[in-house]
Amino acid sequence: MSFDLQFGLPDLNPEPNTYDVIIIGGGPAGTSAAIYTARADLRTLVIDKGLTAGALGITGKISNYPGIPGPISGAELVRTMRQQAESFGATFLADKVIGVDLHSTPKMVMAGTNTFYGKVVILATGSMGRTNTIPGESELLGRGVSYCATCDGAFFRNKTVAVIGNNDEALEEALFLTRFADKVYLIAPTPSLKASESLASEVAGHPRIEIRLATSLREIVGNGQVEGLRIRPRGGDESFLPVSGVFVYLQGGQPIVDYLMGQLQTSPEGCLLVDHERQTSIPGVFAVGDLLCSHVKQAVIAASDGVIAAIAAEKHIRERKALVVDWN
Repeated sequence: MSFDLQFGLPDLNPEPNTYDVIIIGGGPAGTSAAIYTARADLRTLVIDKGLTAGALGITGKISNYPGIPGPISGAELVRTMRQQAESFGATFLADKVIGVDLHSTPKMVMAGTNTFYGKVVILATGSMGRTNTIPGESELLGRGVSYCATCDGAFFRNKTVAVIGNNDEALEEALFLTRFADKVYLIAPTPSLKASESLASEVAGHPRIEIRLATSLREIVGNGQVEGLRIRPRGGDESFLPVSGVFVYLQGGQPIVDYLMGQLQTSPEGCLLVDHERQTSIPGVFAVGDLLCSHVKQAVIAASDGVIAAIAAEKHIRERKALVVDWN
């Protein structure tokens, strides 16, 4: 049995930047949702920060994902899932969502490069948000500290900046900043970059980027404006690095919900609350995966959340009274 398309046939001439379904996050939950919504002929956009921006993407070896003989890296598994979603017509965009309006009709999703509109939004941003900040980070936020190069990069034309991080997102942002900055330091806390080989090679070969591996950020220094960083290489002495801006892409273990701007209720632990169809308190807005904090953190469980939300999203858009399961 497959999805019945007699209700709400797809628009053959859709407006630019307007979709049936916008999925924020491209890990196993978001990509599984995209497979099902795209296969149901729903125009689907997935906005994601990069292959290695999520928990699965940075996993080195997976041997227990059903149907995938291991070992396989998390990034490879995500890439395979994305290719499957794309084969059904889903569009993937490498960008960062900085805000949403979930109460508007259609719902609005603001990314660093553009604004998009959708009948349904599925939240799948995972739980790698930070709770602990670096000394000076909060005080200088908006005064040289930023979390979005595509938003703020132009303010640092002909200046020296630093990017803090080691994954695809950090490297993509470092490359973007070379359009404006004279010099970009990439400060990675690990001895090697946790990014795709092609991207790491591009960054390593860029004349405006200098990589500092195994280096920790101890403090962001400035008096009303960022003036520099106190950094310490592993096994070395602390030093001062003069920069005008710092873009932070470090990871933690908390649900990433900052872009929601308080529009959805969360538990005391910061988790989103949903019903059995993974729908939040706002009709047409679904949340899946590690945002729910309701299960063991396994890729296959997050993927099942995405499927449940996708089928429920199809029901919502086509105004069905019951879920229609896709067995084909």
